[in-house]
Amino acid sequence: MKKIIFVSHCILNTASKVVLYDKEEIEAEEDIRLRFVSEAVKAGIQLIQLPCPEFTLYGSRRWGHVSDQFDNPFFRNHCRKILEPFILQLKEYLNNDSFEVLGIVGIDGSPSCGVDYTCKGEWFGSFEARTDLDQTLNSAKMTSGNGVFIDELKRMLKEEGLLDKIKITSLYAKEPEKCLDLIR
Repeated sequence: MKKIIFVSHCILNTASKVVLYDKEEIEAEEDIRLRFVSEAVKAGIQLIQLPCPEFTLYGSRRWGHVSDQFDNPFFRNHCRKILEPFILQLKEYLNNDSFEVLGIVGIDGSPSCGVDYTCKGEWFGSFEARTDLDQTLNSAKMTSGNGVFIDELKRMLKEEGLLDKIKITSLYAKEPEKCLDLIR
């Protein structure tokens, strides 16, 4: 039986991520990402890469965002459209006894792919006209909850009656065992 995990896009392609400048944060996430991918591959687990809604909407030269900015009908609709083929794939694998879907792995802290944690803040408007730019930027905080892409994925799974059949966890440097437990 082949084992399968659906993963957030940037787990397999870090080039799609927003450029980060915190070296410690980058190294910590990279360490757990490499460990997760390496252990999954060594265990013979197939990894299916989900699309990145931020990259497919805004490209590689985008600014960092917070989930509040993505929590709108346009971004949610975009997420649903790019998730449709993956929901079909997931249903096919679940309906075939030759496969075992171990789960889905998101990226905690992401405004899109956060599972347990996402980044929220009062970000909006034009930067150059803001007199409170430092205050605005400092409003970004890690909070409990789903990113918008994962929220839409969960809604779609619920609509298909699959939400209770799929484990959804995350890659998060501060809690590395969450994603590693899925492959053990």
